[in-house]
Amino acid sequence: MTSDKEILSTIPDSHVESTDTEKESVSKGAYIDISIEEVSKEENADLESLSSIDNNKWYNKSKTIFGYKLLPYSQGRSQILMVSFVVFMIVGMSSAIGGLGAGGTLNATVVNNSNVAVYTAFAFLAFFCGPICNKIGVRATLCFGGWGYALYYGSLLCYNKTGNGTFVIASGAIEGLCAAFLWTAQGNIMLSYSEEENKGKNIARFWAIFQMGNVIGSLVPLIQTIHSTSETLADSTYIAFIVIISTGAIMATMLLPTRLVRKADGTRVILKKNPTWKSEMKALWTVLKLQPWFIGMFPMFWSSNWFMTYESNDYNLVQFNLRTRSLNNLMFAIFEVLGAFSAGYLLDSRFCSRKTMARIGWGLLMGFTLIIWGGGLKSQLRYTRQTVDDDELSLLDWTSSGYGAYLVLYMLYGAFDAWWQTYSYWVMGSLTNSSRKLAIYTGFYKSIQSAGAAVVWRLDALDTPYMAMFGSTWGLLLGSLLIASPVIYSRILEETDPDDDIKFTEND
Repeated sequence: MTSDKEILSTIPDSHVESTDTEKESVSKGAYIDISIEEVSKEENADLESLSSIDNNKWYNKSKTIFGYKLLPYSQGRSQILMVSFVVFMIVGMSSAIGGLGAGGTLNATVVNNSNVAVYTAFAFLAFFCGPICNKIGVRATLCFGGWGYALYYGSLLCYNKTGNGTFVIASGAIEGLCAAFLWTAQGNIMLSYSEEENKGKNIARFWAIFQMGNVIGSLVPLIQTIHSTSETLADSTYIAFIVIISTGAIMATMLLPTRLVRKADGTRVILKKNPTWKSEMKALWTVLKLQPWFIGMFPMFWSSNWFMTYESNDYNLVQFNLRTRSLNNLMFAIFEVLGAFSAGYLLDSRFCSRKTMARIGWGLLMGFTLIIWGGGLKSQLRYTRQTVDDDELSLLDWTSSGYGAYLVLYMLYGAFDAWWQTYSYWVMGSLTNSSRKLAIYTGFYKSIQSAGAAVVWRLDALDTPYMAMFGSTWGLLLGSLLIASPVIYSRILEETDPDDDIKFTEND
Protein backbone atom coordinates (compact mmCIF):
# COMPACT_ATOMS: atom_id res chain seq x y z
CA MET A 1 0.00 0.00 0.00
CA THR A 2 1.34 3.47 -0.97
CA SER A 3 2.38 5.55 2.04
CA ASP A 4 1.58 9.23 2.55
CA LYS A 5 5.26 10.07 2.04
CA GLU A 6 5.26 8.28 -1.30
CA ILE A 7 2.10 10.10 -2.37
CA LEU A 8 3.59 13.46 -1.45
CA SER A 9 6.85 12.68 -3.20
CA THR A 10 5.05 12.09 -6.52
CA ILE A 11 3.61 15.61 -6.57
CA PRO A 12 5.94 18.15 -8.24
CA ASP A 13 7.07 21.06 -6.05
CA SER A 14 5.66 23.45 -8.63
CA HIS A 15 2.16 22.24 -7.80
CA VAL A 16 2.34 22.25 -4.01
CA GLU A 17 3.03 25.33 -1.94
CA SER A 18 3.67 23.71 1.45
CA THR A 19 5.94 24.32 4.41
CA ASP A 20 8.14 21.77 6.10
CA THR A 21 5.61 21.66 8.92
CA GLU A 22 2.81 20.78 6.49
CA LYS A 23 4.91 18.04 4.90
CA GLU A 24 5.66 16.64 8.33
CA SER A 25 1.94 16.62 9.18
CA VAL A 26 1.18 14.67 6.02
CA SER A 27 3.78 12.05 6.92
CA LYS A 28 1.99 11.58 10.24
CA GLY A 29 -1.34 10.94 8.54
CA ALA A 30 -2.82 14.44 8.64
CA TYR A 31 -4.84 15.60 5.61
CA ILE A 32 -3.57 18.45 3.45
CA ASP A 33 -6.06 19.96 0.98
CA ILE A 34 -4.51 20.19 -2.46
CA SER A 35 -6.99 22.07 -4.66
CA ILE A 36 -7.38 21.88 -8.40
CA GLU A 37 -5.85 25.35 -8.59
CA GLU A 38 -2.62 23.89 -7.15
CA VAL A 39 -2.69 20.61 -9.06
CA SER A 40 -2.97 20.95 -12.81
CA LYS A 41 -2.21 17.40 -13.91
CA GLU A 42 -4.92 14.76 -13.92
CA GLU A 43 -2.78 12.09 -12.29
CA ASN A 44 -1.84 14.38 -9.39
CA ALA A 45 -5.48 15.33 -8.88
CA ASP A 46 -6.29 11.63 -8.72
CA LEU A 47 -3.67 11.11 -5.99
CA GLU A 48 -5.16 13.96 -3.97
CA SER A 49 -8.64 12.47 -4.29
CA LEU A 50 -7.60 9.02 -3.19
CA SER A 51 -5.58 10.28 -0.23
CA SER A 52 -8.40 12.49 1.12
CA ILE A 53 -11.15 9.85 1.47
CA ASP A 54 -12.17 9.40 5.10
CA ASN A 55 -13.27 5.77 5.31
CA ASN A 56 -14.74 6.35 8.78
CA LYS A 57 -17.60 8.40 7.31
CA TRP A 58 -20.81 6.40 6.82
CA TYR A 59 -21.19 7.50 3.23
CA ASN A 60 -17.73 6.15 2.32
CA LYS A 61 -18.43 2.67 3.72
CA SER A 62 -19.72 -0.30 1.74
CA LYS A 63 -22.61 -2.20 3.28
CA THR A 64 -23.70 -5.80 2.80
CA ILE A 65 -27.41 -6.62 2.66
CA PHE A 66 -28.58 -10.22 2.19
CA GLY A 67 -25.10 -11.15 1.05
CA TYR A 68 -24.99 -8.42 -1.61
CA LYS A 69 -22.29 -5.78 -1.19
CA LEU A 70 -23.63 -2.30 -1.86
CA LEU A 71 -21.49 0.50 -3.25
CA PRO A 72 -20.54 3.33 -0.87
CA TYR A 73 -23.22 6.02 -0.90
CA SER A 74 -20.58 8.59 -1.87
CA GLN A 75 -19.68 6.77 -5.09
CA GLY A 76 -20.84 8.48 -8.26
CA ARG A 77 -22.96 5.54 -9.42
CA SER A 78 -24.84 5.47 -6.10
CA GLN A 79 -25.65 9.16 -6.44
CA ILE A 80 -26.73 8.69 -10.06
CA LEU A 81 -29.07 5.88 -8.96
CA MET A 82 -30.42 8.12 -6.21
CA VAL A 83 -31.18 10.98 -8.58
CA SER A 84 -32.72 8.45 -10.98
CA PHE A 85 -35.25 7.41 -8.34
CA VAL A 86 -35.95 11.05 -7.46
CA VAL A 87 -36.77 11.85 -11.09
CA PHE A 88 -38.62 8.51 -11.34
CA MET A 89 -41.03 9.72 -8.65
CA ILE A 90 -41.32 13.32 -9.82
CA VAL A 91 -41.23 13.34 -13.61
CA GLY A 92 -41.58 9.67 -14.54
CA MET A 93 -44.85 9.23 -12.70
CA SER A 94 -46.27 12.54 -13.92
CA SER A 95 -45.36 11.68 -17.52
CA ALA A 96 -47.92 8.89 -17.35
CA ILE A 97 -50.73 11.45 -17.17
CA GLY A 98 -49.22 13.70 -19.82
CA GLY A 99 -48.88 10.77 -22.20
CA LEU A 100 -52.63 10.18 -22.14
CA GLY A 101 -53.11 13.46 -23.98
CA ALA A 102 -54.78 16.57 -22.53
CA GLY A 103 -53.42 15.70 -19.09
CA GLY A 104 -56.13 13.09 -18.59
CA THR A 105 -58.87 15.71 -19.05
CA LEU A 106 -61.18 16.32 -21.98
CA ASN A 107 -60.00 19.89 -22.67
CA ALA A 108 -56.90 19.73 -24.85
CA THR A 109 -56.86 23.52 -25.39
CA VAL A 110 -56.39 24.36 -21.69
CA VAL A 111 -53.65 21.76 -21.28
CA ASN A 112 -51.97 22.85 -24.53
CA ASN A 113 -51.87 26.45 -23.31
CA SER A 114 -50.57 25.36 -19.93
CA ASN A 115 -47.82 23.43 -21.71
CA VAL A 116 -46.91 26.59 -23.61
CA ALA A 117 -46.56 28.30 -20.22
CA VAL A 118 -44.52 25.35 -18.87
CA TYR A 119 -42.03 25.34 -21.68
CA THR A 120 -41.76 29.10 -22.10
CA ALA A 121 -40.82 29.52 -18.44
CA PHE A 122 -38.61 26.42 -18.64
CA ALA A 123 -36.77 27.74 -21.70
CA PHE A 124 -36.12 31.15 -20.16
CA LEU A 125 -34.74 29.96 -16.84
CA ALA A 126 -32.93 26.81 -18.01
CA PHE A 127 -30.55 28.92 -20.11
CA PHE A 128 -29.27 30.49 -16.88
CA CYS A 129 -29.76 27.50 -14.62
CA GLY A 130 -26.28 26.04 -15.14
CA PRO A 131 -24.62 28.93 -13.28
CA ILE A 132 -27.35 28.84 -10.60
CA CYS A 133 -26.80 25.09 -10.10
CA ASN A 134 -23.04 25.59 -9.85
CA LYS A 135 -23.53 28.29 -7.22
CA ILE A 136 -26.17 26.76 -4.89
CA GLY A 137 -25.34 23.08 -5.50
CA VAL A 138 -27.13 20.16 -7.15
CA ARG A 139 -28.99 19.04 -4.02
CA ALA A 140 -30.82 22.33 -3.42
CA THR A 141 -31.41 22.76 -7.15
CA LEU A 142 -32.97 19.32 -7.53
CA CYS A 143 -35.14 19.55 -4.41
CA PHE A 144 -36.60 22.93 -5.34
CA GLY A 145 -37.29 21.70 -8.85
CA GLY A 146 -39.63 18.93 -7.72
CA TRP A 147 -42.31 21.02 -6.05
CA GLY A 148 -43.59 22.67 -9.21
CA TYR A 149 -44.72 19.30 -10.57
CA ALA A 150 -46.88 18.65 -7.50
CA LEU A 151 -48.51 22.07 -7.87
CA TYR A 152 -49.28 21.50 -11.55
CA TYR A 153 -51.04 18.18 -11.02
CA GLY A 154 -52.92 19.74 -8.14
CA SER A 155 -54.19 22.32 -10.63
CA LEU A 156 -55.46 19.53 -12.93
CA LEU A 157 -57.37 18.07 -9.99
CA CYS A 158 -58.80 21.52 -9.31
CA TYR A 159 -59.77 21.87 -12.99
CA ASN A 160 -61.78 18.66 -12.89
CA LYS A 161 -63.77 20.15 -9.99
CA THR A 162 -64.04 23.84 -10.90
CA GLY A 163 -63.08 24.23 -14.57
CA ASN A 164 -60.51 26.88 -13.58
CA GLY A 165 -58.25 26.91 -16.63
CA THR A 166 -56.38 30.05 -15.52
CA PHE A 167 -55.01 28.22 -12.47
CA VAL A 168 -53.81 25.37 -14.69
CA ILE A 169 -51.92 27.78 -16.97
CA ALA A 170 -50.37 29.71 -14.06
CA SER A 171 -49.33 26.46 -12.39
CA GLY A 172 -47.80 25.39 -15.68
CA ALA A 173 -45.56 28.47 -15.69
CA ILE A 174 -44.43 27.73 -12.13
CA GLU A 175 -43.79 24.10 -13.03
CA GLY A 176 -41.64 25.26 -15.95
CA LEU A 177 -39.47 27.38 -13.67
CA CYS A 178 -39.04 24.49 -11.26
CA ALA A 179 -38.39 22.00 -14.06
CA ALA A 180 -35.44 24.10 -15.23
CA PHE A 181 -33.82 23.59 -11.83
CA LEU A 182 -34.58 19.88 -11.68
CA TRP A 183 -33.34 18.92 -15.14
CA THR A 184 -30.17 21.01 -14.97
CA ALA A 185 -29.17 19.35 -11.70
CA GLN A 186 -30.10 15.91 -13.04
CA GLY A 187 -28.00 16.27 -16.19
CA ASN A 188 -25.05 17.61 -14.23
CA ILE A 189 -25.08 14.66 -11.81
CA MET A 190 -25.65 12.01 -14.47
CA LEU A 191 -22.78 13.16 -16.69
CA SER A 192 -20.17 14.61 -14.32
CA TYR A 193 -20.35 11.76 -11.75
CA SER A 194 -19.63 9.14 -14.45
CA GLU A 195 -16.27 7.86 -15.64
CA GLU A 196 -15.69 8.43 -19.35
CA GLU A 197 -16.08 4.77 -20.26
CA ASN A 198 -19.37 4.44 -18.33
CA LYS A 199 -21.31 7.55 -19.34
CA GLY A 200 -23.54 5.73 -21.81
CA LYS A 201 -24.35 3.03 -19.26
CA ASN A 202 -25.19 5.57 -16.57
CA ILE A 203 -27.39 7.52 -18.99
CA ALA A 204 -29.14 4.23 -19.81
CA ARG A 205 -29.60 3.37 -16.13
CA PHE A 206 -31.01 6.81 -15.40
CA TRP A 207 -33.34 6.81 -18.38
CA ALA A 208 -34.56 3.28 -17.68
CA ILE A 209 -35.30 3.99 -14.00
CA PHE A 210 -36.88 7.34 -14.82
CA GLN A 211 -39.13 5.76 -17.45
CA MET A 212 -40.08 2.95 -15.08
CA GLY A 213 -41.96 5.72 -13.29
CA ASN A 214 -43.91 6.21 -16.49
CA VAL A 215 -44.45 2.43 -16.75
CA ILE A 216 -45.79 2.13 -13.21
CA GLY A 217 -47.69 5.40 -13.49
CA SER A 218 -49.34 4.18 -16.69
CA LEU A 219 -50.65 1.13 -14.88
CA VAL A 220 -52.69 3.30 -12.51
CA PRO A 221 -55.03 4.86 -15.11
CA LEU A 222 -55.05 1.58 -17.06
CA ILE A 223 -56.31 -0.37 -14.04
CA GLN A 224 -58.86 2.32 -13.24
CA THR A 225 -60.21 2.50 -16.79
CA ILE A 226 -59.89 -1.10 -17.96
CA HIS A 227 -63.64 -1.70 -17.50
CA SER A 228 -64.68 1.93 -17.88
CA THR A 229 -65.79 4.08 -20.78
CA SER A 230 -65.10 7.35 -18.91
CA GLU A 231 -62.84 9.80 -20.73
CA THR A 232 -61.43 11.60 -17.65
CA LEU A 233 -59.27 10.38 -14.79
CA ALA A 234 -60.61 9.88 -11.27
CA ASP A 235 -59.69 12.38 -8.54
CA SER A 236 -57.90 9.63 -6.62
CA THR A 237 -55.45 9.24 -9.52
CA TYR A 238 -54.37 12.88 -9.31
CA ILE A 239 -54.11 12.73 -5.50
CA ALA A 240 -51.91 9.62 -5.65
CA PHE A 241 -49.56 11.29 -8.13
CA ILE A 242 -49.32 14.47 -6.04
CA VAL A 243 -48.27 12.44 -2.97
CA ILE A 244 -45.67 10.47 -4.94
CA ILE A 245 -44.21 13.60 -6.57
CA SER A 246 -43.94 15.37 -3.21
CA THR A 247 -42.14 12.36 -1.74
CA GLY A 248 -39.63 12.49 -4.59
CA ALA A 249 -38.90 16.16 -3.94
CA ILE A 250 -38.18 15.38 -0.28
CA MET A 251 -35.90 12.49 -1.30
CA ALA A 252 -33.70 14.95 -3.21
CA THR A 253 -32.48 16.37 0.11
CA MET A 254 -30.77 13.01 0.78
CA LEU A 255 -28.20 13.49 -1.99
CA LEU A 256 -24.62 14.23 -0.97
CA PRO A 257 -22.92 17.54 -1.81
CA THR A 258 -20.75 17.19 -4.92
CA ARG A 259 -17.55 17.81 -2.94
CA LEU A 260 -18.10 14.51 -1.06
CA VAL A 261 -18.69 12.42 -4.19
CA ARG A 262 -16.02 10.19 -5.72
CA LYS A 263 -16.18 8.35 -9.02
CA ALA A 264 -15.74 4.57 -9.17
CA ASP A 265 -11.98 4.98 -9.68
CA GLY A 266 -11.74 7.14 -6.54
CA THR A 267 -11.24 10.48 -8.30
CA ARG A 268 -13.07 13.66 -7.44
CA VAL A 269 -15.68 15.30 -9.62
CA ILE A 270 -14.02 18.28 -11.35
CA LEU A 271 -15.61 21.13 -9.43
CA LYS A 272 -14.88 24.84 -9.12
CA LYS A 273 -14.00 25.96 -5.60
CA ASN A 274 -15.93 28.91 -4.14
CA PRO A 275 -17.91 29.93 -7.26
CA THR A 276 -19.43 33.42 -7.34
CA TRP A 277 -22.51 34.62 -9.19
CA LYS A 278 -20.27 36.75 -11.41
CA SER A 279 -17.91 33.90 -12.28
CA GLU A 280 -20.75 31.50 -13.08
CA MET A 281 -22.67 33.92 -15.29
CA LYS A 282 -19.43 34.78 -17.08
CA ALA A 283 -18.78 31.06 -17.66
CA LEU A 284 -22.10 30.80 -19.48
CA TRP A 285 -20.89 33.12 -22.22
CA THR A 286 -17.34 31.77 -22.11
CA VAL A 287 -18.58 28.38 -23.33
CA LEU A 288 -20.17 29.95 -26.41
CA LYS A 289 -17.17 32.20 -27.01
CA LEU A 290 -14.58 29.41 -26.79
CA GLN A 291 -16.76 26.71 -28.36
CA PRO A 292 -18.97 28.37 -31.00
CA TRP A 293 -19.18 25.02 -32.79
CA PHE A 294 -21.38 23.74 -29.92
CA ILE A 295 -24.22 25.79 -31.42
CA GLY A 296 -24.38 23.07 -34.08
CA MET A 297 -26.04 20.85 -31.45
CA PHE A 298 -28.83 23.36 -30.80
CA PRO A 299 -31.20 22.11 -33.55
CA MET A 300 -31.01 18.58 -32.07
CA PHE A 301 -31.87 20.08 -28.69
CA TRP A 302 -34.78 22.02 -30.24
CA SER A 303 -36.16 18.84 -31.81
CA SER A 304 -35.77 16.64 -28.72
CA ASN A 305 -39.26 17.34 -27.33
CA TRP A 306 -40.96 18.55 -30.49
CA PHE A 307 -42.18 15.07 -31.38
CA MET A 308 -43.84 14.51 -27.98
CA THR A 309 -46.71 16.87 -28.85
CA TYR A 310 -47.54 14.99 -32.01
CA GLU A 311 -47.23 11.60 -30.33
CA SER A 312 -49.42 12.35 -27.30
CA ASN A 313 -52.01 14.80 -28.66
CA ASP A 314 -52.12 14.27 -32.42
CA TYR A 315 -51.68 10.50 -32.48
CA ASN A 316 -52.67 8.94 -29.15
CA LEU A 317 -55.39 11.37 -28.02
CA VAL A 318 -57.37 11.65 -31.23
CA GLN A 319 -57.38 8.00 -32.34
CA PHE A 320 -58.04 5.95 -29.17
CA ASN A 321 -60.41 5.83 -26.20
CA LEU A 322 -59.02 6.39 -22.69
CA ARG A 323 -58.38 2.80 -21.70
CA THR A 324 -56.60 2.13 -25.00
CA ARG A 325 -54.56 5.33 -24.62
CA SER A 326 -53.56 4.06 -21.18
CA LEU A 327 -52.38 0.77 -22.66
CA ASN A 328 -50.56 2.62 -25.45
CA ASN A 329 -48.83 4.82 -22.91
CA LEU A 330 -47.74 1.79 -20.88
CA MET A 331 -46.18 0.12 -23.90
CA PHE A 332 -44.61 3.42 -25.00
CA ALA A 333 -42.90 3.70 -21.61
CA ILE A 334 -41.71 0.08 -21.65
CA PHE A 335 -40.08 0.63 -25.02
CA GLU A 336 -38.47 3.82 -23.75
CA VAL A 337 -36.80 1.71 -21.05
CA LEU A 338 -35.64 -0.85 -23.62
CA GLY A 339 -34.49 1.88 -25.98
CA ALA A 340 -32.46 3.61 -23.28
CA PHE A 341 -30.68 0.40 -22.29
CA SER A 342 -29.89 -0.58 -25.86
CA ALA A 343 -28.61 2.90 -26.74
CA GLY A 344 -26.54 3.47 -23.61
CA TYR A 345 -24.83 0.11 -23.57
CA LEU A 346 -24.14 0.19 -27.32
CA LEU A 347 -22.60 3.66 -27.10
CA ASP A 348 -20.28 2.53 -24.29
CA SER A 349 -19.26 -0.71 -26.02
CA ARG A 350 -15.61 -0.80 -26.99
CA PHE A 351 -15.48 -2.88 -30.15
CA CYS A 352 -14.44 0.38 -31.83
CA SER A 353 -13.12 3.81 -30.80
CA ARG A 354 -15.40 6.35 -29.14
CA LYS A 355 -15.04 8.59 -32.19
CA THR A 356 -16.24 5.78 -34.46
CA MET A 357 -19.06 4.92 -32.06
CA ALA A 358 -20.29 8.52 -32.20
CA ARG A 359 -20.58 8.17 -35.97
CA ILE A 360 -22.30 4.78 -35.73
CA GLY A 361 -24.80 6.22 -33.26
CA TRP A 362 -25.51 9.13 -35.58
CA GLY A 363 -26.05 6.76 -38.51
CA LEU A 364 -28.42 4.55 -36.53
CA LEU A 365 -30.42 7.56 -35.34
CA MET A 366 -30.71 8.81 -38.92
CA GLY A 367 -31.91 5.38 -40.03
CA PHE A 368 -34.48 5.15 -37.22
CA THR A 369 -35.77 8.62 -38.11
CA LEU A 370 -36.32 7.65 -41.73
CA ILE A 371 -37.90 4.26 -41.02
CA ILE A 372 -40.07 4.89 -37.94
CA TRP A 373 -41.40 8.29 -38.95
CA GLY A 374 -41.76 7.11 -42.52
CA GLY A 375 -44.01 4.37 -41.16
CA GLY A 376 -45.99 6.98 -39.22
CA LEU A 377 -46.92 8.76 -42.44
CA LYS A 378 -49.38 6.02 -43.40
CA SER A 379 -51.24 6.38 -40.11
CA GLN A 380 -51.42 10.16 -40.42
CA LEU A 381 -52.98 9.98 -43.90
CA ARG A 382 -56.19 8.47 -42.49
CA TYR A 383 -57.42 11.54 -40.58
CA THR A 384 -57.36 15.34 -40.43
CA ARG A 385 -58.48 17.90 -37.85
CA GLN A 386 -61.67 18.35 -39.84
CA THR A 387 -62.59 14.66 -39.72
CA VAL A 388 -61.81 14.57 -35.99
CA ASP A 389 -63.88 17.72 -35.28
CA ASP A 390 -66.78 16.33 -37.31
CA ASP A 391 -66.67 13.04 -35.38
CA GLU A 392 -65.98 11.16 -38.59
CA LEU A 393 -63.05 9.33 -36.97
CA SER A 394 -64.23 6.59 -34.62
CA LEU A 395 -62.03 6.10 -31.55
CA LEU A 396 -60.20 2.79 -31.63
CA ASP A 397 -60.32 0.30 -28.78
CA TRP A 398 -57.77 -2.44 -28.18
CA THR A 399 -60.42 -4.86 -29.43
CA SER A 400 -60.69 -3.01 -32.77
CA SER A 401 -59.50 -4.68 -35.96
CA GLY A 402 -56.05 -3.50 -37.02
CA TYR A 403 -55.23 -1.97 -33.63
CA GLY A 404 -51.98 -3.96 -33.33
CA ALA A 405 -50.22 -2.01 -36.09
CA TYR A 406 -50.98 1.31 -34.40
CA LEU A 407 -49.69 -0.03 -31.08
CA VAL A 408 -46.42 -1.21 -32.66
CA LEU A 409 -45.87 2.22 -34.21
CA TYR A 410 -46.46 3.92 -30.85
CA MET A 411 -44.01 1.56 -29.14
CA LEU A 412 -41.39 2.41 -31.76
CA TYR A 413 -42.03 6.11 -31.10
CA GLY A 414 -41.17 5.39 -27.45
CA ALA A 415 -37.93 3.61 -28.33
CA PHE A 416 -37.02 6.46 -30.69
CA ASP A 417 -37.56 9.03 -27.94
CA ALA A 418 -35.13 7.16 -25.65
CA TRP A 419 -32.54 6.82 -28.40
CA TRP A 420 -32.65 10.53 -29.22
CA GLN A 421 -32.35 11.67 -25.61
CA THR A 422 -29.67 9.12 -24.69
CA TYR A 423 -27.54 9.95 -27.71
CA SER A 424 -27.81 13.71 -27.09
CA TYR A 425 -26.69 13.32 -23.47
CA TRP A 426 -23.91 10.93 -24.48
CA VAL A 427 -22.53 13.44 -26.99
CA MET A 428 -22.47 16.18 -24.34
CA GLY A 429 -20.78 13.84 -21.88
CA SER A 430 -18.18 12.93 -24.50
CA LEU A 431 -17.18 16.56 -24.92
CA THR A 432 -16.17 17.26 -21.29
CA ASN A 433 -15.87 15.84 -17.78
CA SER A 434 -16.13 19.23 -16.04
CA SER A 435 -19.12 19.50 -13.70
CA ARG A 436 -19.15 23.24 -14.27
CA LYS A 437 -19.24 22.95 -18.06
CA LEU A 438 -21.75 20.08 -18.03
CA ALA A 439 -24.17 22.13 -15.93
CA ILE A 440 -24.00 24.80 -18.64
CA TYR A 441 -24.35 22.23 -21.44
CA THR A 442 -27.43 20.67 -19.86
CA GLY A 443 -28.85 24.12 -19.17
CA PHE A 444 -28.52 24.92 -22.87
CA TYR A 445 -30.04 21.55 -23.76
CA LYS A 446 -33.12 21.94 -21.58
CA SER A 447 -33.58 25.62 -22.44
CA ILE A 448 -33.55 25.07 -26.20
CA GLN A 449 -35.54 21.85 -25.89
CA SER A 450 -38.21 23.69 -23.92
CA ALA A 451 -38.28 26.64 -26.32
CA GLY A 452 -39.05 24.20 -29.12
CA ALA A 453 -41.70 22.50 -27.00
CA ALA A 454 -43.36 25.85 -26.20
CA VAL A 455 -43.62 26.62 -29.91
CA VAL A 456 -45.01 23.23 -30.91
CA TRP A 457 -47.58 23.11 -28.09
CA ARG A 458 -48.77 26.56 -29.17
CA LEU A 459 -49.03 25.38 -32.77
CA ASP A 460 -51.16 22.47 -31.61
CA ALA A 461 -53.35 24.78 -29.53
CA LEU A 462 -53.93 26.87 -32.69
CA ASP A 463 -55.27 23.77 -34.46
CA THR A 464 -52.40 23.49 -36.92
CA PRO A 465 -53.26 20.70 -39.40
CA TYR A 466 -52.14 17.28 -38.23
CA MET A 467 -50.15 16.70 -41.41
CA ALA A 468 -48.26 19.96 -40.82
CA MET A 469 -47.50 18.85 -37.25
CA PHE A 470 -46.26 15.52 -38.53
CA GLY A 471 -44.21 17.05 -41.35
CA SER A 472 -42.56 19.62 -39.10
CA THR A 473 -41.59 16.88 -36.66
CA TRP A 474 -40.07 14.59 -39.27
CA GLY A 475 -38.32 17.45 -41.09
CA LEU A 476 -36.80 18.90 -37.92
CA LEU A 477 -35.45 15.53 -36.83
CA LEU A 478 -33.73 14.89 -40.16
CA GLY A 479 -32.45 18.45 -40.54
CA SER A 480 -31.08 18.69 -37.01
CA LEU A 481 -29.09 15.48 -37.43
CA LEU A 482 -27.47 16.88 -40.56
CA ILE A 483 -26.60 20.18 -38.84
CA ALA A 484 -25.10 18.37 -35.82
CA SER A 485 -22.99 16.01 -37.92
CA PRO A 486 -19.87 18.27 -38.10
CA VAL A 487 -19.76 18.44 -34.29
CA ILE A 488 -20.24 14.69 -33.94
CA TYR A 489 -17.73 13.82 -36.64
CA SER A 490 -14.95 16.25 -35.66
CA ARG A 491 -15.24 17.17 -31.96
CA ILE A 492 -15.67 13.82 -30.19
CA LEU A 493 -12.26 12.34 -29.36
CA GLU A 494 -11.22 9.07 -27.75
CA GLU A 495 -10.64 10.89 -24.44
CA THR A 496 -11.44 14.40 -23.27
CA ASP A 497 -8.53 16.71 -22.49
CA PRO A 498 -8.22 16.91 -18.66
CA ASP A 499 -6.12 20.08 -18.82
CA ASP A 500 -8.84 21.82 -20.84
CA ASP A 501 -11.50 20.77 -18.29
CA ILE A 502 -9.43 21.99 -15.34
CA LYS A 503 -8.54 25.26 -17.09
CA PHE A 504 -12.22 26.00 -17.75
CA THR A 505 -13.32 24.92 -14.27
CA GLU A 506 -10.87 27.22 -12.53
CA ASN A 507 -11.30 30.12 -14.95
CA ASP A 508 -13.01 33.18 -13.45
